[in-house]
Amino acid sequence: MTLDKLRPYVSNVLDPFVTGFDRMGMTPNGVSVLAFGMAVAAAVTFYLGGTTDRIWYVVAAALVFLNGWLDVVDGALAREQNVASAGGDLLDHVLDRYADIVVVGGLAAGVGDYLLGFAAVTGVVMTSYLGTQAEAVGLERVYGGVVGRADRLAIIGVVAVFAYPLSGTYAGFTLVGWLLVFLAVVGHLTAVQRFYYAWRALE
Repeated sequence: MTLDKLRPYVSNVLDPFVTGFDRMGMTPNGVSVLAFGMAVAAAVTFYLGGTTDRIWYVVAAALVFLNGWLDVVDGALAREQNVASAGGDLLDHVLDRYADIVVVGGLAAGVGDYLLGFAAVTGVVMTSYLGTQAEAVGLERVYGGVVGRADRLAIIGVVAVFAYPLSGTYAGFTLVGWLLVFLAVVGHLTAVQRFYYAWRALE
């Protein structure tokens, strides 16, 4: 289960956005920064959803989806402008990791469960780390496992939408609390899967 595998099949949908950003004079790095801005805004609205008005969860969901979409657009724009580079790839990955951290941090701050937030964010970061570390040791970059980044963003967005009307507690956790549990468990499980794949490939 990983939506990252669908990236090569969405080029036709991407074309209008790539053309639009190109005409606006946007660079791929600029789109990457814009995507990170959406993640920061999502973190703030997740916090507001948990502490003030739950309607902010719906806003946060839209911002998470925008972050994910722009994360696909920046690479396509780099190819369109023929400016793909190692530096741009580095910036994209660094901003993606910070985006993951701030989004999960916003979720945890909103429900006031920082220990669970720590477990979730380490699972998310280790998932991404194992994917790129495989490439660092001479293998192809690993996108597989239980949940990739695209899957994770989709799940966060969908749960955020449902968190608006479903305000109760279920077996001790709110819906957002259970989302953090999911991110923690599945994140570390995906990291272990990726480590096992890389380890076997290196034998």
